[in-house]
Amino acid sequence: MAYTIAEIAQALGLTPVGDTGLKVTGVAEPALAGPDEIALAMKPDYAARLGEGQARAAMLWHDADWESFGLKAAILSPRPRYALADLSQMMDPGPGYGAGRHPSAVIDPSAELAEDVAVGPLAVIDAGAKIGAGSVIGPQVHIGAEVTIGEGAMIHAGARIGARVTIGKRFICQPGAVIGGDGFSFVTPEASDVEVARKDISGETARHSQQWARIYSLGAVTLGDDCEVGANACIDRGTIRDTVIGDGTKVDNLVQVGHNCVIGKDCLLCGCAGLAGSITIGNSVVLAGQVGVSDNITIGDNVIAGGASVILSNVPAGRAVLGYPAMKMDAHVESYKGIRRLPRLFRDVAELKKAVSKLTGND
Repeated sequence: MAYTIAEIAQALGLTPVGDTGLKVTGVAEPALAGPDEIALAMKPDYAARLGEGQARAAMLWHDADWESFGLKAAILSPRPRYALADLSQMMDPGPGYGAGRHPSAVIDPSAELAEDVAVGPLAVIDAGAKIGAGSVIGPQVHIGAEVTIGEGAMIHAGARIGARVTIGKRFICQPGAVIGGDGFSFVTPEASDVEVARKDISGETARHSQQWARIYSLGAVTLGDDCEVGANACIDRGTIRDTVIGDGTKVDNLVQVGHNCVIGKDCLLCGCAGLAGSITIGNSVVLAGQVGVSDNITIGDNVIAGGASVILSNVPAGRAVLGYPAMKMDAHVESYKGIRRLPRLFRDVAELKKAVSKLTGND
């Protein structure tokens, strides 16, 4: 679909300049943009490559000299990357799923679907499920018994949502995600080696082998409004109560959220982050890629954990942490600098030992 620069700017609440009647059909990077695409030249480094492409219009920063780039039109934004959120939504052609309900879909007669819910090929919707208006259920999706999904959901191909899961409005679920699988919870008749090791850090176990008894997951998963779950992410159901994820929280690809976790609003859990069971996380927390969190830990509001950090103890609100074990970011950086200085320190100590040996007459 084609939009004029004026239409785009109006939709974004921004200022258009130049030939605002110019039409574009998509977006592109500056060096790759064609004449009918708007180039995303959102900072000077990007704009420097406009000459390599054929763009006639671009998204630029608020005080950019747009004419100097040879453009016919531009949209100026004080925060171009934020404007990209709405622009990308306008230009998104969608996944291509068809409307209506495919004849190969299996929908239990007791399921309640709003009239306009689309259901793709080979999808299965079990008994008692409820799906809100405007939702799209992609191909090969499985919706378990008594699941509730609010209006405006987009469930992409191959996602699995287990029984009794409750999901709010405007949910987006990427392919292959599993929400509401059983938690990983096992116990032994007597104290296991794991329990012993946690109490006694001597490094020895020397216990007899025992079989693991499965603790079944009687809870489910509850997600608030405007949540997203990435491809192949897994969110386990609770043991007794639900695992809970607050409004606006986004879960990236390959993230593991263990049983009984309670995660606040507007959090970001980035790719390959792993959360053990019974973790409590506040609002607006960011866990970068590959962050690991030990079980039964509390993380306060507005915490930021840098990539590959391993959190082994509680983190107070408002703290930025990094490292293994995670510590205040500035302290970790100083520690890392110290480690890098160790070879030089060892050389200096060796030289001092030689000097002392000469002074004392010990060769």
